[in-house]
Amino acid sequence: MKISLNVQLGQHLTMTPQLQQAIRLLQLSTIELQQEIQNTLDSNPLLEVSDDDHNDPATTNSNTVESISDNHQQDDYETEAAATLDINTNTDIPDDLPVDSAWDDVFTGSSTSSGNQDEDDEGFESRSTVAETLYDHLLWQVNLTHFSLTDRTIAVCIIDSLDENGYLTAELDEILEAAQNILPDADVELDEVVAVLHRLQQFEPAGVAARNLGECLLIQLKQLPESTAHRANAILIIREHLELLGSQDQAALMKKTKLSESQLLAAVGLIQQLNPYPGGDIGNHESNYVVPDVIVIKQRDRWRVELNPDTAPKLRINNTYAGMVRRADNSADNTYLKNHLQEARWFLKSLQSRHETLLKVATCIVEHQRAFFDKGPEAMKALVLRDVAEEVELHESTVSRVTTQKYMHTPRGVFELKYFFSSHVGTSSGGECSSTAIRAMIKKLVSQEDPRKPLSDNKIADLLQEEGIEVARRTIAKYRESLNIPSSSDRKRLL
Repeated sequence: MKISLNVQLGQHLTMTPQLQQAIRLLQLSTIELQQEIQNTLDSNPLLEVSDDDHNDPATTNSNTVESISDNHQQDDYETEAAATLDINTNTDIPDDLPVDSAWDDVFTGSSTSSGNQDEDDEGFESRSTVAETLYDHLLWQVNLTHFSLTDRTIAVCIIDSLDENGYLTAELDEILEAAQNILPDADVELDEVVAVLHRLQQFEPAGVAARNLGECLLIQLKQLPESTAHRANAILIIREHLELLGSQDQAALMKKTKLSESQLLAAVGLIQQLNPYPGGDIGNHESNYVVPDVIVIKQRDRWRVELNPDTAPKLRINNTYAGMVRRADNSADNTYLKNHLQEARWFLKSLQSRHETLLKVATCIVEHQRAFFDKGPEAMKALVLRDVAEEVELHESTVSRVTTQKYMHTPRGVFELKYFFSSHVGTSSGGECSSTAIRAMIKKLVSQEDPRKPLSDNKIADLLQEEGIEVARRTIAKYRESLNIPSSSDRKRLL
């Protein structure tokens, strides 16, 4: 084999650093984007947060995109998309600076800002607080109760033995042993542990420190006023016939309790109002708030799409440092400033590209899903990434990045952009129906069913067939499971 050297001319696509940065910013969530912006501000002295008045018309740039009107229906809604970009696009930043020119002669514009706001002027909800645990809540009540040292020690041992739902997981003998180990000189007896347990069972939330479900429900019933209707019958059912209640054996319950059907149903209705998990409402359940990237509002019968201006701070080039850049100067300081100036320009352009792409995709989604915004999930249309990609002239992978972990605030709630994409099934008329719409129909049918005779998957398929939607029984089962709806046998309620 002879080794040779050949020269070949060809074209290929290269991922430049600018393109890599733009793609990376595009797929970041709002929180990740804010962190990326903060890291860039910390590392690049040429970038700064703008503090100009955002009401200045000379510094505000609004991009409005109107949706395509329906040529066949003059009364069709129009969709507007307006966004105030975080960066100034009124003035183009040249690739090369003139020799020894002042920055003010080149970059005369100023960026959009969010207005002057005191950093200390924060809303109450924005302040971080530590969630109260069930242990803290009960210990606080112990401190307000007159306990001896021994009783307080027993109470703390009991609280330590509660699970997250408020049930006592340890035996009383184990609690007694733990208290004796803490207070070896005290004469602690089992009767004293029982007495402290009964006192804790009167604490809030009602039903806490119970040893089983029956005791939990009885504690809550006994705390109700004696004049409460059907209280005595409910106590009788819980105390003596809890297993029959769990099996929903109405005939056996009526026979055992000698109650009429109306009396039995009323007592069971009272029991259903009780909380079987008293500790579940108190705990380390921190709220995870979603910051929407785009906002959809209806104004004068038009759907308007806007970028959320609070998702990222308004950025601009620092004029002071930029004015120090001299093209002919190759000193280390000047090279440092020129490199960071170029990086700042790339970062701003990448942010601008991200905002424009996100707005374009969100606007296209709203145009396709107008029926959803007007009528609800049952009117959702089938939509796939390819449909949006072809309309906005982007690659499917780009649309996928834009819609991942990006959220839209609408009058119907906050949804991830991917929520509006769904597969389709055929209809008897030859059309298409979105799988999201079918899920909404299933949920509606189940909510309206007779609990004594819940709808089977076959019956739901037949009802949808009457609406012209052809869905197989196994597909109904798959959609039902995705909605966390039990089977018809599990949904059956005799009482």
